[in-house]
Amino acid sequence: MQHVTGLKCTICGKTYSVDEIAYVCPKHGDAGIVDVQYDYDFIKSRISRESLAQIPPLAGGARGGIWRYKPLLPVEPDSPVPPLRVGWTPLYNAPRLAARLGLQHVWVKDDGVGPTASFKDRASALAVVKAQEAGAEIITTASTGNAAAALAGLSASVGLPAVIFVPKSAPPAKITQHLIYGAREILVDGTYDDAFELTLKVAQEYGWYNRNTAYNPYMTEGKKTGVYEICEQLGWEAPDRIFVPVGDGCIIGGIHKGLKDLLALGWIDRMPKLMGVQAAGSAPLVDAFERGLQGWEMQPVAAHSVADSIVAGLPRDRNKALAAARETGGAFIAVADQEILNAIPVVAQNTGVFSEPAAAAAYAGLVKAVAEGLVASEERVVVMLTGSGLKDIASAMKTVPEPPIIAPTLDAVRELLGRA
Repeated sequence: MQHVTGLKCTICGKTYSVDEIAYVCPKHGDAGIVDVQYDYDFIKSRISRESLAQIPPLAGGARGGIWRYKPLLPVEPDSPVPPLRVGWTPLYNAPRLAARLGLQHVWVKDDGVGPTASFKDRASALAVVKAQEAGAEIITTASTGNAAAALAGLSASVGLPAVIFVPKSAPPAKITQHLIYGAREILVDGTYDDAFELTLKVAQEYGWYNRNTAYNPYMTEGKKTGVYEICEQLGWEAPDRIFVPVGDGCIIGGIHKGLKDLLALGWIDRMPKLMGVQAAGSAPLVDAFERGLQGWEMQPVAAHSVADSIVAGLPRDRNKALAAARETGGAFIAVADQEILNAIPVVAQNTGVFSEPAAAAAYAGLVKAVAEGLVASEERVVVMLTGSGLKDIASAMKTVPEPPIIAPTLDAVRELLGRA
């Protein structure tokens, strides 16, 4: 990979070659998150906005979806990629959402339409390619549900066995996804953080390729493709703010990385403010941001929320997540579970996009930010909707009334409509 210059520790700044370490900086153990470094001059000789314009965004195979950005990804040029099309998800203009909030420009990025219906497809696609490059026979991950589903689906598409560790409290729809794809599912009687720690030990014990968020530096690189698409879909005019639901912090860290790539290449001319949104019952990054803590100073907290996909007691990509908000002039916001649930039908009824609680949290964060005067009316805002509402029907049902049951007669309809 001529375009990759090394892996830089986010704590001490030491840089390693890609062959020197597999996952983390050895000076800091499992907390030693590293960041992929690039030779942007070399990349400029391989890809440009003009060359991208010649590739149909929805092309099949190795030219479609996220792979149209392959020269900007940490994979070998000739590495085969999964056949499922990942990426180039819709960016919808949402004027009715904007009007509700007194804003002029709001878009929603719908990653619920991916192969396994969540943003996590992007990172899992990278994980499968890197596992194959490493000659791995089995790939594993810990997840609250979506990352496991994405890994199970992408692994199934290339015939790579996957073993996944998920808290037993994960929504049944997500567990069913894992099993349908043929992954070996192991339910953990504990939290996501417990599953994460167990996966680290198991992967080391058996030599499996580890997809775990943050621990594996290449997951950020898959997730950064979301903002490549946002900027390209907006004609390379970057938005002013991007609202991102945050659990472990890998998505917001990836969005930040993608924006830094685009600035270094000269494809955009300014950095949007990144707004991280956490559930109030799982908001350690909000606390750290407000107290001025660094990621390595954070301590685990008891975490809970209806938005299971963003529940994390100690966010694993906390260093990159905090940098994303601080270095862009953004912020972290906490929203209550009821605010998250309220957002689901509002987004659906004003855009046609049905989102799971974790995704709807991003819009709830925008509502709160507007109420607190953090967003000006003329700002161009993107809300990232990271997972389909079909992932968690039970939660969605809490947001709508029970439909009436009537006799199959016209009189019954007349009576019902008359009461209405």
